[in-house]
Amino acid sequence: MSDFHAGFACFVGRPNAGKSTLTNALVGTKVAITSSKPQTTRHTVRGIVHRPDAQLVLVDTPGLHKPRTLLGERLNDLVRTTWAEVDVVALCVPADEPVGRGDKFIADEIAGLKKKNLIAIVTKTDLVDKKRLAEQLLAVSQLGEFAEIVPVSAKVGDQVDLLADLLTKYLPESPPLYPDGELTDEPEQVMVAELIREAALEGVRDELPHSLAVVVEEMEQREGRDDLLDVHAVVFVERPSQKAIVVGAGGERIKHVGTTSRRQIEALLGTKVFLDLRVKVAKDWQRDPRQLRRLGF
Repeated sequence: MSDFHAGFACFVGRPNAGKSTLTNALVGTKVAITSSKPQTTRHTVRGIVHRPDAQLVLVDTPGLHKPRTLLGERLNDLVRTTWAEVDVVALCVPADEPVGRGDKFIADEIAGLKKKNLIAIVTKTDLVDKKRLAEQLLAVSQLGEFAEIVPVSAKVGDQVDLLADLLTKYLPESPPLYPDGELTDEPEQVMVAELIREAALEGVRDELPHSLAVVVEEMEQREGRDDLLDVHAVVFVERPSQKAIVVGAGGERIKHVGTTSRRQIEALLGTKVFLDLRVKVAKDWQRDPRQLRRLGF
């Protein structure tokens, strides 16, 4: 297997640059939650792309940002640790937004990584015309020294295969790192919690995303039923007013969150699911080291 290559690639970029959507498009299934709200990724999700001659492990990090809380600082530390350990670092910049200070900040940060293969990806190309795309490619090329600059649309699948070719080109010779057919090394409970959080984030007001955490407390086969899984989960918010938003009038909203996430969980696990969902207040958990630990950060 001497001409087999395997290794790690990491997508970086400001929040909402399309990193999770790109991870899912490359893997071919949903391993990272996506949301129209920035800052939704909190774990480094590893998606695994299997090819006849290579295995590409994608590490999806939280967006690097100016931290305002202890949680924010921990997320940034997580990003920098990840960068130091991968073979390729790819900067994602959306095609439909001007290159800004946030992009420059991240480009400067990764420029300092020694011996790293750096590439740039212009994402969301389906949202702009050819002229705008050409301007964006030029603007991105001025952010730093990149081995490649690739325009991609994960949504319509444009150039996704080409991107996979380019990323695998920079991987070292190595036997496969994961068993064939495995798509992520995230524990199932973490993925289930993320699917619930994704459903809970849809359609809520902008102040809520950072205040929402989900913990799956129990996940087990229903006694005497091998076709039914009981999942007990808690959605944590920081204030009673936020709890009211998540629960909704007459419990309508949380019911909708339960229905939406249950369908996704059933698709992920391939079994029927009974989902018991509760909402609790954990006051200012983002700033409290003890609560951060309890919630898995």
